[in-house]
Order: sequence, then structure tokens, then C-alpha cells
Amino acid sequence: MGYMEEITKELFNYRPELTRQEDFDAFWEETIAEAKAVLLHAERRKVDNYPIGPVSVYEIQFHGMDDTPVYGWYLVPDFMGKERYPCLVHYHGFNGSRGEPSEFMHWVMLGFAVVSIDCREQGGRTGSRAPSSGGYSMNLASKGVRSKHEYYYRYQYMDCMKAIDFACAQPEVDPSRIVVEGGSQGGALTMAMAALDERPVAALADVPSNSNLVRRIDGQHGSFAAVADYLRRHPEELDLVLNELSYFDTMNMAERITCKVLASVALKDETCPAEMYFATYNRIPGEKEINIYPFNGHEGGGAKQTEVKLAKLRQWFPEWF
Repeated sequence: MGYMEEITKELFNYRPELTRQEDFDAFWEETIAEAKAVLLHAERRKVDNYPIGPVSVYEIQFHGMDDTPVYGWYLVPDFMGKERYPCLVHYHGFNGSRGEPSEFMHWVMLGFAVVSIDCREQGGRTGSRAPSSGGYSMNLASKGVRSKHEYYYRYQYMDCMKAIDFACAQPEVDPSRIVVEGGSQGGALTMAMAALDERPVAALADVPSNSNLVRRIDGQHGSFAAVADYLRRHPEELDLVLNELSYFDTMNMAERITCKVLASVALKDETCPAEMYFATYNRIPGEKEINIYPFNGHEGGGAKQTEVKLAKLRQWFPEWF
């Protein structure tokens, strides 16, 4: 047995008991219906004189499920001269933002239109109009933890779905060729969209968060240390909080994923430990692959993993290019 087989064999067998509640599917059906009922109010404004002339760059916004304006970018590879393109929808890491257009040019050069959005109330322009009647400590991962209907990621997951709505509504995008992608928090959002939305045909998730949340909270890993801090102050709410957060745990969603999945983890990652993501990965029933970086931390595979993703999309969908 080789070194990697020896150190990872337990990961591929890791299947902690699910925490999914009986009304899990009904909750998400209700939530998606509520989000779909809100008009998108999509807008796009072309950036004049962008330095890379053969690429059209647009500033965009649309409304989330609570009518919060969500901001982002939309890039089109005009230089390819096609009527419609596959589209990659990018979700960023915790406290990040939609980024800058130059960060996505490798996808554009491959032949993708790209949508990249802010996560609400983080490092970008997007705020929030969502109600919140209590439950907060340290950061947004704890906002609204007392109610699944008010929890932060209920609204953020639906913002991500409405980003797919935006992409599919663009005349340059082929809605049958949607790929979702992101790292850390963005990896969690990618997994959530692969589970909750039937439109993505591939999901690319790196060092993903929001998996095996009981362990994340217990170990105070990454942003979910905020939930542990909240429970330190309100120990009487332990069962309530863990029950409400179970609806947002990607391991409870994994069996719904039918698209192709390419994931990556890093074994020195203490922010989003690899084992916790395997609670999701091991339950994905469809075609999937995972790259493991044994001596990397939360930075994951970085540019090496980007190269893997580019090559894998060409392998999976040669007819697109």
C-alpha cells in the first residue's frame, strides 16, 4: 500500500451519521419556491474600455430572495465569436467578494462566460435585507442560528441559486452548460447548488466548508468557531442550534447530487479539515473525483488545482471547446 493510500483510507470510509431532519426536503422546497417567487430584476452594465478588449466585462446586479440587491461580474469571451457559451458561476471564500475580472480570465480563455457574485454582508458591495431576530457572535456563520428560516446561509444559498438564474437568462449563455465553482465557503456553496439545483452539469469544489457541521462547531474550525462562541454564551440552546444548522450541512444534501463533481482537500487544513468534507464526498452517488494535497493547508492546491480543473473540464466536455 502506498503512502497516500495508507493515510487516506480512513477518509474514504468516513460516513458519520446524518443529522438530516424529517422535513429537510420540504424545507428546501419551500425555500426555493419563496426565492423563485421574487423577481430577479437583473441588470448589467458594460465596463467601457476594459484593458482586455476581446472580452466583454459587465457589472451586474439582481435581487436575492429578500429583494437584497446582489452585485457581481459577468464576463463574455467575445473573441471566440460564438452565439452561446458554457457558463461558470463562481462563489468566493468567507469574507471575500466578487473579486476582479482579471481573476477569471483563465476560464474565459477556456471558452466560458463567467458569473461571479458577492456573498451578502461580506467583503463586497452586497448588503442584506433579511430579517434577523437573534443569534449572532463574532461573524456571519452564527447569524440567525436560532431559526432555520432566518439563518444566514438560507439567504446565501438562494443568492447562489439566483446567480444561476441570472446566468441562464443571458442571451450569450447556453443554460444546458452550467458549471459551479468555488473554494472554502465557495466550495460549500458549490456543493449546495449541486444538490439543490438541477441545472449545474459539473461542480468544482476546493477545500469546502459547511460539511459535518457538528464536528466543525465542536472543533471550532474556521468561521464556525463563531457558533461555538454563541453556544458558550447560550449553552441551553445547544440542541436547538444544532438542529437548525443541520438543514445547511452539505453532508445532509449529498445524496441529491447528480452532476459530475471534482473536489480537492488538503490534509494540513485546520480551517476546513479534509475529514469533514469526506462526510459529504463519500455520500455523492454520481461521478466524482477528489485530489488530496497531503502537505497543504487551507490554501489547498492553488494553481496546481486550477490546472487540474481546466484539464478536467476539457476531458469531461470536449464538445464544448
